[in-house]
Amino acid sequence: MNTAALAAASGYSVQQVRDLEAQGVIPAATRSANGYRQFSAAHVSALRAYRGLAEAIGPVDARTAMRDLRTVPAGQGAALICGFHARLNDERAQALAARHALESIRSEASTEAEPVESDSMTITELSQALGVRASTLRFWEKAGLVAPERVTTPAGTARRYPLTAIREARITAALRAGGYRIPDVQAAITAVRELDEVSHTITALDARLATIAQRTLALLRAGTLLAVIIESSRDERRGDLVEPGST
Repeated sequence: MNTAALAAASGYSVQQVRDLEAQGVIPAATRSANGYRQFSAAHVSALRAYRGLAEAIGPVDARTAMRDLRTVPAGQGAALICGFHARLNDERAQALAARHALESIRSEASTEAEPVESDSMTITELSQALGVRASTLRFWEKAGLVAPERVTTPAGTARRYPLTAIREARITAALRAGGYRIPDVQAAITAVRELDEVSHTITALDARLATIAQRTLALLRAGTLLAVIIESSRDERRGDLVEPGST
């Protein structure tokens, strides 16, 4: 089939087909006697596989993967796809952990007693409780995510984190673990401060989980097509190793 026919069969535009061929996402077309490109059903399958892979892991990584799958050993190609599934599972686990943390924080707001002095924590105590470095807490403070108090000690001044600051630090840690960028965490902390609750942040995490589910399904749908590409490339390399005329 020609370029226009491949575009119609795959759902891409003619220019996109040319670009993806040039980028090595699909194998190079053969050329007819008059110089026109000629494609096959294998090119249709490759474009459909790329579409699903791009939805699952993003177009940049998908383009690299499509090139690699045709050149690496079959076992390495299969491991590459397994790695994408593992990445999505990790994203889901992080988002679920963040959601659980936020749910716990939201429930605490309605059950905790009035704060007292002993409820506050030092920067060392809070860093150990959250499993982050003290320098990370200081960075969050500079970014406006956490607002500790300053107290006078015999050695000078020191940071003290009251319940409000502890809660903000826990929300920040949960969202960062869930893959949120600093600007997104800043927006979430602002909402929590203004609304005194985390419902909107939990809604955002639910949307993130739904997106991860869709990306996982896209990768599963592309799986069979990707397996064919891996096996076809393996068979082609085996053919290259067979001497002409040998049996």
